[in-house]
Amino acid sequence: MSSAQRPSQRIALFGGTFDPVHAGHIAVARAALRRFRLDRIYFIPCGRPPHKRGRELAPFPHRYAMVALACAGQDRFVASLAEAGKDLAGREVSYSVDTVRRFRKQTIARGDRLFFLMGADSFLQIKTWRAPEILLGLCDFIVASRPGFSSDALRRALPASVLPRAQSESPRRAQGILALRRTTVFLLDAVSNPVSATEVRRRLKNDQSVRGLVPARVEEYITRQGLYQR
Repeated sequence: MSSAQRPSQRIALFGGTFDPVHAGHIAVARAALRRFRLDRIYFIPCGRPPHKRGRELAPFPHRYAMVALACAGQDRFVASLAEAGKDLAGREVSYSVDTVRRFRKQTIARGDRLFFLMGADSFLQIKTWRAPEILLGLCDFIVASRPGFSSDALRRALPASVLPRAQSESPRRAQGILALRRTTVFLLDAVSNPVSATEVRRRLKNDQSVRGLVPARVEEYITRQGLYQR
């Protein structure tokens, strides 16, 4: 079936270091899948994130392999090499605005709706990302909340240039929906899973169990490869 014949789809891009991918990532993706009736979620391990240059990441092939294992058996989860670079080694600095542009050009068909799925803490830094005004006009955003987070915090994090000229206290904002000039930001709340990659790495370094904190296949891979142990 050609793209012109198939029904339109709702697709989300879920980017991150995934160092490693853990149960919290999966919980957020599943919640987004249900609430927004998504057809696919692309998990996109970044190559060299510009905002984390001071920290050494696990090599890209390992991070991608763990994401692929976490997505295995999940019909609507797809492990993506979008930020792997030309040599597939993930050595290049990756920018979300470029990734979204490529998806719109190469993967997204006319009529599809594209979302960018991310955590609240990352969204609060969006003004520091490359070309945030352009990025915030390319697709809709799903921001996974944490306790106490509000749509007002989303608004304060945004560049003024992407906001509508007239802001009012509307029911849409009260429900965690913030309409921008060209796109919409949705707040995804009620995702209760406090797991963090930092905690997973700390436990592995201290030779503690991470059972239940990462998918079982990912735990087996980490053990077999001896990752995060020093």
